[in-house]
Amino acid sequence: MKNEREHSMNFQRLIAYSIFTWAVASSATAHEPTGDTVELDPFDVFGRSEPLVGTALTASEGQVGSAELAARPFLRRGELLEVIPGLVVTQHAGGGKANQYFLRGFNLDHGTDFSVNAEGVPVNMPTHGHGQGYADVNFVVPEFVEKVGFNKGPFFAEVGDFSAAGASDIHFFSRLPRDFVTVTVGEDNFYRGVAGMVVPTGDGSGALSIGGELSYYDGPWVDPENFRRVNFFARHHTESDNHSITFTGLAYDAEWNSSDQIPMRAVEDGRIPRMGTADPTAGGESSRYGFTFQGAWRQMNAETRVNLFATRYTMDLFSNFTYFLDNPDQGDQFEQVDKRWVIGGRLDRDWRFDTANRPSRVTAGVQWRSDLIDEVGLHKAVARKRTSTVRSDEVDEHAIGLFGEYSVELSDGFRMIAGARGDFYFFDVESDLAANSGSENDFIASPKLNLVYTVAEGTELYLGGGFGFHSNDARGTTITIDPATGEPAERVNPLVRSRGLEGGVRFGAVRGVVSTLALFYLEVDSELLFVGDAGNTEASGASRRYGLELANFWQPLEWLAVDFDLALTNARFKDAGDEDHIPGSIDTVVSGGIVVGQSEGWFGSLRGRYFGPRTLVEDGSVEGESSFLTNLKIGYRTGRWEFAGEVLNLFDREDNDIEYYYESRLPGEPAQGIADIHFHPAEPRTFRLSATFRL
Repeated sequence: MKNEREHSMNFQRLIAYSIFTWAVASSATAHEPTGDTVELDPFDVFGRSEPLVGTALTASEGQVGSAELAARPFLRRGELLEVIPGLVVTQHAGGGKANQYFLRGFNLDHGTDFSVNAEGVPVNMPTHGHGQGYADVNFVVPEFVEKVGFNKGPFFAEVGDFSAAGASDIHFFSRLPRDFVTVTVGEDNFYRGVAGMVVPTGDGSGALSIGGELSYYDGPWVDPENFRRVNFFARHHTESDNHSITFTGLAYDAEWNSSDQIPMRAVEDGRIPRMGTADPTAGGESSRYGFTFQGAWRQMNAETRVNLFATRYTMDLFSNFTYFLDNPDQGDQFEQVDKRWVIGGRLDRDWRFDTANRPSRVTAGVQWRSDLIDEVGLHKAVARKRTSTVRSDEVDEHAIGLFGEYSVELSDGFRMIAGARGDFYFFDVESDLAANSGSENDFIASPKLNLVYTVAEGTELYLGGGFGFHSNDARGTTITIDPATGEPAERVNPLVRSRGLEGGVRFGAVRGVVSTLALFYLEVDSELLFVGDAGNTEASGASRRYGLELANFWQPLEWLAVDFDLALTNARFKDAGDEDHIPGSIDTVVSGGIVVGQSEGWFGSLRGRYFGPRTLVEDGSVEGESSFLTNLKIGYRTGRWEFAGEVLNLFDREDNDIEYYYESRLPGEPAQGIADIHFHPAEPRTFRLSATFRL
């Protein structure tokens, strides 16, 4: 274990740096930059520089543009979403497995209460083989992303399932800014190639953007990851004065070996290296193929939008978290299978008009999604060879959401946004155990209300409240018998209620400065959860969370941008006595960075991210360690060429990506196992070099 004094000193240094950054950013209010406006290259537009005053519903709503995404050095694909203030994206396995997410005091697992969308297409998978709401973004290529929009809390009528903590929508370029080719090489056999091109169509009003990615990575592990990823992207966009039509096709395929979490005791006594694994045969493969149609038709005071999508998704994952606890002879490896079609769409319309000579807007829409799951299964395995089946199901899950929102300016500078949504869910489960088959349905209504007051030009105050929900695994809604033990099992609630409040302020009066402060409170009802790793259900207590989020962006000069974000959260189970701690809930997240450079010449980026210690058990007696990682990117670009170097984990810190506390057993240990911290180490310092050619 690291010395507590060392953690305290590191945290003090980070807070000192954070206060300095905040002070410098704040000083810009007294020294507004002057000079002529410069039209920047498309690669040099920072989404966070847009104040969103007059359009945002809450202080925590925002967006990040392509320039900030391009400037950030990424170790993993999921870190693309860490541009969202307060969000931590990490990993407990490796390769193509979905990341682990943390936001607003939630240990979100792989996405249970954090909604991820790509151009309106849901990424989260309900009734998933590994975990409810599983959100794998490995199919997203950062170079094709124009911006990432986000909001937090149950305050938005158009956002439904999996969004109690927050929601994000990844937007691709309608037309790639330039043709390009990028090649990257790095330590531990890291190789990546990505390319994109644009072909004008028709009379020039249309464009076909095509791109692809190939990557391979072994990682620093004793047993190489052999992580192979292939992505393909195609998008045709046409636009006129009154309409736009977009067709998008995506293809993703990956396979890998897993570097799952390992027991602390085995590392400390030398049985397993820090970069080793307890089961070198764990791993998996996954694929995602999708097609999307988007259309928008604009009239003088109205707009109609349509989004239709179809996705084919598969996953075959082998894991082993307890080693030889349940099966001392063959080990505890298990296989999780998911094969499905996801089809759905959205239709909505805006009307703009005056109410008593005040600007008003009404939005109404319907969302539909059907998951047609050929198989969602849990099987026992040895060295990736299936030995028996715990349960295997065929599931049809359908969801229909109706939403509406009314926005009106009640007086000068005072807006009210009232909304509501109603969600219908239909589950049909055909299990290999007939007693667990059946059908279920449910409905939930979620009203919302937001008030926005403009204090002065560029400064707004926000107050909002709303109800939300997340769905549960369909298999849990019809279960009667635990397939592992044969004992009776209790069914889960299909839909689980959440409710929240948020107040805040947004300051964007000075050009280049955007600063927001949000205070929030959130409750989630008690529930039973279906556990994909076991095939049964377990209880989870009602919980409440409150905290604050501070997000700041300052671009004082065309070639300089600074950001600093702070999130503090207190999360507890309700009515749980002394065992009210929520395992894995992070109470402190701090991140910040500096970006320098223009479209030509030298450029660079330095970023740091801290997340604090967190309790790993309900009574708070076991605590995980904090983590502070720093990444550096520096390079030089001309009109067509760009050369860059990245140093990830700049100071080579031996921090951990994630930690858990549970019982496991290695050969020779007591039959009942040993309760211990299990962790996934952060990767040591690694170097990468890239070259880009643009036409």
